[in-house]
Amino acid sequence: MNSVATDFGIDKALNELGIKTVNDGTSTGSTYFSNGTIIESFSPVDGRLIGSVKATTKADYETVMEAATSGFKTWRMMPAPQRGEIVRQFGEKLREKKEALGKLVSYEMGKSYQEGLGEVQEMIDICDFAVGLSRQLHGLTMHSERPGHRMYEQYHPLGVVGIISAFNFPVAVWSWNTALAWVCGDVCVWKPSEKTPLCGIACQNIIAEVLKEHDLPEGISCLINGDYKVGEFMTKDTRIPLVSATGSTRMGKIVAQEVAARLGRSLLELGGNNAIIVTPDADIKMTVIGAVFGAVGTAGQRCTSTRRLIIHESIYDKVKQAIADAYKQLKIGNPLDETNHVGPLIDTDAVHMYNRALEEVVKEGGNIVVEGGVLSGEGYESGCYVQPAIAEAEGHFKIVQHETFAPILYLLTYSGDVENAIAIQNSVVQGLSSAIMTNNLREAERFLSHAGSDCGIANVNIGTSGAEIGGAFGGEKETGGGRESGSDAWKIYMRRQTNTINYTTELPLAQGIKFDL
Repeated sequence: MNSVATDFGIDKALNELGIKTVNDGTSTGSTYFSNGTIIESFSPVDGRLIGSVKATTKADYETVMEAATSGFKTWRMMPAPQRGEIVRQFGEKLREKKEALGKLVSYEMGKSYQEGLGEVQEMIDICDFAVGLSRQLHGLTMHSERPGHRMYEQYHPLGVVGIISAFNFPVAVWSWNTALAWVCGDVCVWKPSEKTPLCGIACQNIIAEVLKEHDLPEGISCLINGDYKVGEFMTKDTRIPLVSATGSTRMGKIVAQEVAARLGRSLLELGGNNAIIVTPDADIKMTVIGAVFGAVGTAGQRCTSTRRLIIHESIYDKVKQAIADAYKQLKIGNPLDETNHVGPLIDTDAVHMYNRALEEVVKEGGNIVVEGGVLSGEGYESGCYVQPAIAEAEGHFKIVQHETFAPILYLLTYSGDVENAIAIQNSVVQGLSSAIMTNNLREAERFLSHAGSDCGIANVNIGTSGAEIGGAFGGEKETGGGRESGSDAWKIYMRRQTNTINYTTELPLAQGIKFDL
C-alpha cells in the first residue's frame, strides 16, 4: 500500500470494510465471485492501484438473478415494519463504519474526506427515513357507486429492482434507491460505476453482515460489476420491472429506450446544467459562498454543481470580483487532507474534457476570468488535479449549453427584470437544479411560480448543490424526470392495485348495466 493510503489509514479502512486482496490480484467481498475480465481501480488522489475486481459474465449474472428472484419470494412476505427493522440495522452498521467508508469514497472517487463522510451520512439518513416509511406505505379508500361495495387502493412490491449508479456519488445514490426499495418489499441488483467498484463491494459487505445475522437470503442485495455491457443485462431483462439509472443524458436515453421496448419502468437521474440567478437585491456574501461551493465542490463533478452564474448587469463587476477573489483562497490537493478544498477529477479522461471545454469557450468568444490548467509536481502525480476556472460567456454558446463535468463556472449577464434571467436559465436542455439569490419577495416568488424555473429543484438564497433526503430528488427535460429519495418517491418501487369488495348477496354491475341470467 502506498504512502498516501498508509498516512491516511486507507489500508486500515479497506480491512474494516472486508476488502482483502487474494492471490490473483482481485479484491473479494461481493456476494458472488465473478469470472469476467479484471477491472482495476486506480485512485485519482495519487494514481496508485487500490485493488481490482472481476467483471460479471452472463453466466454470473444468471446466478445473481436466480438468487434475487428467490430472495424476493421470502422478502416480500415479511411485514413492511420488519423489513424496516433490517434497514435500521443496516443504518447502524453504516454508523459504525462511517469513517472507513468515507475514507474509501474519498480515496477511490477523489472527493474531499468531509464530502465522503457526508455521503455516508446521507446513507444513514435515508435509512432512518425508510424505517419510518415502512409503517406508512399507505393506500387510499374511496366510495363506490354501488351499494354494499367498498373500494380501496394498495401498493405491492414490484420485484427485482435494477440500480445503475455513477462514480460521483458511489454509495449514496445506491442507498437512496435500495433503502426505499427494500422497505417496499423489493430486492435489488446493483451495478456500481466501473470507476469506483470497491465502494460497491464495501456496501455489499455491510448489508451482507446484516442479512447473515438474520438468516435472510443474500439475494435481497446483489452486486454485479462491469461496463455498460453488464448494465445491458439488466436493461434488457424482463425479470427486472424497474431500472433506476444515474449518469449522463446519453446513457439515460439508451437505458430508457431499452427498458421501454419491453414496457418496463425506468427511473432516470441524468445531466444537470445548473444556474444561480443573482439579482440586484442579492446578499453578495451569501452568493459567493453558494456559488463557490456549488462550482468547485467535488471538483465540479456533482450533477447539481453550479455551471452558470446569471448576474444582473448592475452588480456584475462587483460579483465577478468577489467570486474571483474567493477562488484565490482555494487549496487544491489530496482530498484526505482536510485543509484542502478541492480534490482531483476522477481520471485523465475527465481532465481532457475539462481542457477541451476551456478551449471551446475561448473559441466561441468567451473571456477567461480565472485561469484554469492541469496541476503538476509533488502531490499531483496522478495527473487528475486541475485549477477551478471561471469564464465570461454568453448563454447561447454551445459549450455553455453543454454539461462539462469539471470545475468550470460560466458568468453570464442579464438586464431588465428577473423574467429575463429566468429565460436564460431555462434555455438549456437540462432541468435538474436551480437557485436565485435575492431578498426581493416578488422576485423569489416569480422564480418559484408556474412561469419560473423549469427545474425539478428550485432554491431561494441557497445554492444549487446538494439536497436533503426528505424531499424528492430529480429533474425535468433531459435530466430524465425521475424522482428519488424523499416525499412520495417510494411509489415508483411498487405496483399500484385498485380493489373492490362486494359484501352483499347481489352482483350489481357498474353504470346500471343489466346482465340477468
